Amino acid sequence: MDLLTAKLKKLEKQNYSAYQQIKGSYDFTDFTLHIDHVQGDSYASPSRFRAVRPWSVTGLDFIKETSEAYQLAARDFIGRTLAEFAKQDNAISVATTAQVVLDNTAVLFTEQGIELRFRINLPADGRSILAKKALNIITFYLPKYIRKATLWRELDQTRFTQHCEVIEDQHALREQLAEHNLVSFIANNSVLPRLSGESDLPMKEALPIKAPSQLAVTLHTPNRGYVTGLGIKKGITLIVGGGFHGKSTLLTAIEKSIYDHLPGDGREYCVTDPLSMKIRAEDGRCVHNLNIANFINHLPMQKSTTDFSTQDASGSTSQAAWLQESIESGAKCLLIDEDTSATNFMIRDERMQALVAKEAEPITPLVDRIAELRDQEQISSIIVMGGSGDYLDEADNVIQMHEYQPVDVTEKAKQVIAQHPSERHHECDHPLQESQTRSFNRACLQTLLAEGKFRVGAKGKSSLRFGKEFIDISALEQLQTSNEINAIGWTLFQLAQQPGWSSNLLLDSDALLETPDWHATMPNNGDIAKPRVLDLLATLNRLRKAQFKAAK
Repeated sequence: MDLLTAKLKKLEKQNYSAYQQIKGSYDFTDFTLHIDHVQGDSYASPSRFRAVRPWSVTGLDFIKETSEAYQLAARDFIGRTLAEFAKQDNAISVATTAQVVLDNTAVLFTEQGIELRFRINLPADGRSILAKKALNIITFYLPKYIRKATLWRELDQTRFTQHCEVIEDQHALREQLAEHNLVSFIANNSVLPRLSGESDLPMKEALPIKAPSQLAVTLHTPNRGYVTGLGIKKGITLIVGGGFHGKSTLLTAIEKSIYDHLPGDGREYCVTDPLSMKIRAEDGRCVHNLNIANFINHLPMQKSTTDFSTQDASGSTSQAAWLQESIESGAKCLLIDEDTSATNFMIRDERMQALVAKEAEPITPLVDRIAELRDQEQISSIIVMGGSGDYLDEADNVIQMHEYQPVDVTEKAKQVIAQHPSERHHECDHPLQESQTRSFNRACLQTLLAEGKFRVGAKGKSSLRFGKEFIDISALEQLQTSNEINAIGWTLFQLAQQPGWSSNLLLDSDALLETPDWHATMPNNGDIAKPRVLDLLATLNRLRKAQFKAAK
């Protein structure tokens, strides 16, 4: 610390660039401070710091003997605690992950100890260094925050234990889904509505959900014991009901429960298969060399749909493409809300079939393929449907939301089908073709990086800068934080370092992300969180200059 103090004292009133001299590592007796990157000027992104504190001085050694889920939660709690302390000084920032707990790099457990990663906006007056203020932040306030966040007796031990046990329980619930033939589980007394469209906090005085007896499932957790709730089985599930009764609210809870939620979130005992993908219409997106013939065929002017590309997809085409890409990427459950879907992709009723002959309609609607997806590809579907009763013929389970409570109306739906048989015709002119994997040219990523000065980073939650390109990912509603988007960018960066064509992007991506040290080859940044491979590949599919080759 004395060396850093001496360096900073010499910098008072010097040009801001002189801050570069403080890069390096410094001994603070009970922790080591690493200054990895110093910002170029006072308006640039804040400087990147790390602190490593040995286990022996923390009293937290017991964490090393706990489960992987418990350790992940402990890292998250320590990071959030440091962030709370840092709020006392606007110069220090810690990247947290909103209402969800992700495997992120703000706090890491290593053999050396607990590693904290954060940013500091080094103070200045215009372009002149304010060394005394920097000295106060780095050598007085920062050490206090680091020590308090990594010392067992200084932590709120009750909240710490609850935080870790709730996350551990969610992991246990999620691991039981396959055993009980479920794709999702929503615990009784969960609060699903959110405070507002701009807040992911629970709505005050919202009515807790309770499963009807026909759909109730009981699972076991290591800390809370047995938990009963709404079990959504594999297969085709429709969520129906009147407007404003909670259909989309339930689907949103399902789609967000691929993640673990914080205690008090209201959804902390709700879990969903992480291979569930929400898809929607996405006008104007790009599609690369994709076989969408299962859903769109015989286009005008004999344009191929077995090797289909466009830079401006229509609503139906974009949704069909997203579905096929999801299958290629390993999705096992599709989440769909009719409100954000292309109507002609979802259904063509008997009157429209009578008016426009099948020979003149390129689209095979999802309703005619959804059972094949279930039976041949083992892909489940959960669909919010309020406008078309034709999906009732295909559904395994029908849940009606009434005043924000689920009601099992599967038997009633069968009666409706018998009383009001559909007169529409299935429009599949060929059996469902098995999805084939495209090849991808990794060299195109290196070119984009080089042309864009190797810049990689999230732009909020709706865009990823990759080299000179900006990838629009605003439709990927399941992404929760910019930390995941940063990680997607750096994973693409790693793919760019590999030569030539990839014949299986799914396997290549798994090799990079599905390992305990997935972040080891990424920058020493604290704003990186492990993304799903599904979201990584969905992002890559939206890169307009990506180069794919159709499967043979």
